[in-house]
Amino acid sequence: MNPNKHLKPAFSLVATAFCLFAATLPAFAHPPVDDTRRIAVVSAFPPEIALLKSDLQDEETHRINGVAFTTGALDGREVVLFLSGISVVNAAMTVQVALDHFRIDRIVFSGIAGGVDPGLNIGDVAITEQWGQYLELVLARQGGDGGEGNDRWSKPPFFEYPFAGFGMMFPRSVDVLREGAEAPETRFWFPADPDMLALARTVAAGMALERCTAESVCLGRVPKVVVGGNGVSGSAFVDNAAFREYTFETFGARVLDMESAAVAHVAWSNRVPFIAVRSVSDLAGGGDHSNELPVFFQLAAGNAAAVVRALLRALPE
Repeated sequence: MNPNKHLKPAFSLVATAFCLFAATLPAFAHPPVDDTRRIAVVSAFPPEIALLKSDLQDEETHRINGVAFTTGALDGREVVLFLSGISVVNAAMTVQVALDHFRIDRIVFSGIAGGVDPGLNIGDVAITEQWGQYLELVLARQGGDGGEGNDRWSKPPFFEYPFAGFGMMFPRSVDVLREGAEAPETRFWFPADPDMLALARTVAAGMALERCTAESVCLGRVPKVVVGGNGVSGSAFVDNAAFREYTFETFGARVLDMESAAVAHVAWSNRVPFIAVRSVSDLAGGGDHSNELPVFFQLAAGNAAAVVRALLRALPE
């Protein structure tokens, strides 16, 4: 005799009742913090966002999942300021949380970056047209079909490889979904908003950027704002001359960082306009001496914040 056979009908009734109950429950949704349409202004770490919060009016802080989201008015625009945290996972997570809880019309990222384009110098500000996650990649095996000793790499055939590799590292595109799409789309680049890019070109023409740190360490030239080109992001701090050169030649990248492409990805998926303003704090291993970030990160962060504020003032209300 099976003692459990009499329990099966009871389990079936409970399961049916639960399904009927669950079907009557409303879909879970996050209520918005308020009804104000805002621009999300995001930075990766505290010194970057402190420059923007210093002049924030009607400041109010909301904590969600441990992240402080500060609302208020900055340069005549209603904003929500918050830290993404450093690296792609933190950035994607916090920006999606912001989109789920606030009524956000645009996303503007303000921060520092490693300079990749030899035409850029420390303190310059780059506002690029698109961002890619260049460390989304395959680590290939040596040899294999068509290999020549240890000089060739055999890549799995089931991914798309739009770019040349760096040793065993081969960047690949990713399949992504977005609101309203019937199927995933394979892509590498995520675009900045063309309207904000056009406005940035106008703003850039009149910008005067700082060339000296608070400790009176001065650059040899006045920094500039450049609009256009590509940027790349990944979960690695780059301080290697050979990899810097590869990144410039392969992706046409002007700058690299650890957050912007993830934010661009989230913005694209949610159909929210996005732009990133990144100032060069170091040369990603391209300098003659040690990494320059400890000396120039505050100057670079200040230059990025100045451009962001000019952009906010120029945006239509």
